[in-house]
Amino acid sequence: MITALLATASIAQAQQSSLAPSPCDKQLIGYGQKDKPKQWTYTRAAANGGSVYYFGAEHSQQTTHQQFALIKQAFESAKPTVVFYEGPNRGIDSTAAATISKYGESGYVRFLAKQHNLPVESLDNPVAEYQYLKSKIDLERLKLFYMLREAQRLRTRTGSTQEQITKAMEALLVKSAQMLPGSDQVIRSVAELEAAYKKHWNDGTNWWEAPSAWFDPADTSANTGGKFTNEVNRASSEFRNLYMYRTLAAKAQAGQRVFAVVGRDHVPAQAPALDCALTAK
Repeated sequence: MITALLATASIAQAQQSSLAPSPCDKQLIGYGQKDKPKQWTYTRAAANGGSVYYFGAEHSQQTTHQQFALIKQAFESAKPTVVFYEGPNRGIDSTAAATISKYGESGYVRFLAKQHNLPVESLDNPVAEYQYLKSKIDLERLKLFYMLREAQRLRTRTGSTQEQITKAMEALLVKSAQMLPGSDQVIRSVAELEAAYKKHWNDGTNWWEAPSAWFDPADTSANTGGKFTNEVNRASSEFRNLYMYRTLAAKAQAGQRVFAVVGRDHVPAQAPALDCALTAK
């Protein structure tokens, strides 16, 4: 997983220079706007034969979830030339069911792309996101946020045990020092991770059991008990929305038929900006 994240970061860094600021950036819908429509899919044609089919998915590794049939149907309808997934490339398995059970919707769309010999790219740029957040957030809190969010993901989505999460954090600490410049200045071991956690949550709870609610960008830490995690996740999500929509728009404007699967809340946040970019003269 960590190696894949590093590879994703390197590719994203190479692509970043082409994602210039645009007047359409202002069309993104922020998490504080209460009137955001619940538009879970988005389709629009662009000039030069390009198009975007954006599928908003629930994060699920249940093979019986009805969305996977819908993703396949949408994929076949879109006839894409390039496929985008959310997060790092964690790979695929030998069958659709095994891929879904291990890697969820992001793995499944990579599986479909592999079947059709299509290129895949990530919708995320972890290095650029880190640099953006580091300019706004204390480094220790930022790194603690990243570690707790990944521990929560492993616990809730893969059912990892405390021992498995701890081993994953040890690997992440090593690799993050290579990927995220300056991050090795704080929280350099699991012991330091635990100490940093207790500094903020000295209530007898465990760092590997951080609640999912702490990472909801639409909520506040005052409501969830996350101290600062909800606000960091909101800043992260807002940066990611910006990067995602620019990436998809650039591909479609270049004549590519884009198919992308993402956590569904991102779609209505980005839809107005995509409309703006894809209809611009």
